[in-house]
Amino acid sequence: MTAFWSGWIMFLVVFNLGITLFLFLWGQRVIIPLLPDGTTGHVWAHGVLRESVRKLPMWWVVLSAAMFVVGFVYLALYPGFGSFKGTLGWTSHGELAEDLAANQARLDPLLKRVATMPLEQVAADPEAMQLGHRLFVDNCAACHGNEGHGNALVGAPDLTDTDWTYGGSADAILASINNGRQGVMPPLGGGMDAAGVENLANYVLSLSGADHWPSKAEAGKASFALCAACHGMDGTGNQALGAPNLTDHTWLYGGDQASIEKTIREGRSGFMPAWQTRLSETDVRLIAGWVYAQSHAKAP
Repeated sequence: MTAFWSGWIMFLVVFNLGITLFLFLWGQRVIIPLLPDGTTGHVWAHGVLRESVRKLPMWWVVLSAAMFVVGFVYLALYPGFGSFKGTLGWTSHGELAEDLAANQARLDPLLKRVATMPLEQVAADPEAMQLGHRLFVDNCAACHGNEGHGNALVGAPDLTDTDWTYGGSADAILASINNGRQGVMPPLGGGMDAAGVENLANYVLSLSGADHWPSKAEAGKASFALCAACHGMDGTGNQALGAPNLTDHTWLYGGDQASIEKTIREGRSGFMPAWQTRLSETDVRLIAGWVYAQSHAKAP
């Protein structure tokens, strides 16, 4: 802090405390002129209410005086009077450093334990799951939601079910978090008319047993050859490519006919950023353990 700003703050403190203390002391001694009836002459409500004067109650006087003492003591002990650092030498940076050190000391045993145990054991550790969920909320909830249920608007998958685009093993989950994922579904609308898109969407719906037009599904079956390169001829997907399974009832961008037609016509592009440059290895393991626990808790 420069000498100017230090002096300015000192001036403000002295000025405000001085004025306030003067008014407090003067208010105990000032004599207010009164009329013979004991009022000041100030009236309201057309004379119905007349202002009188009473001394301040003693509890108020004592409490106010105590607050002045507390203020002076605070300015002597803590920084607040310009560049004066206070007799205690307290700083917000110092307190933050102490709190961080104390928190780290509590976390170190857990972090060391997590760093060496298999992810399946991390998923079964209550302390690790509490911290893993906190880290998940801080870093992943923007897309996947606080509890990992996903968001079809952005193509963020539900992480609590047993359906996985890139695999749900411990290694696959770690790879997804560390390295990120880039999923691309090319648009097919340029080489297919509206009827063709509708027929293909009905065939895709038929793969999962959803409501569809059988005749249109049959007409769109041949067009599915364009999709089979990634999704397989039977539509069960390919986790190595990130091509989702079309035969279940799990959909990244919605499973109604309109959403499927939009996917076919316009394509989709999903992006999962890599977190290994932002999070430590142990933080990644904690998040991966929490995700693993949510999904495998529902597994048969």
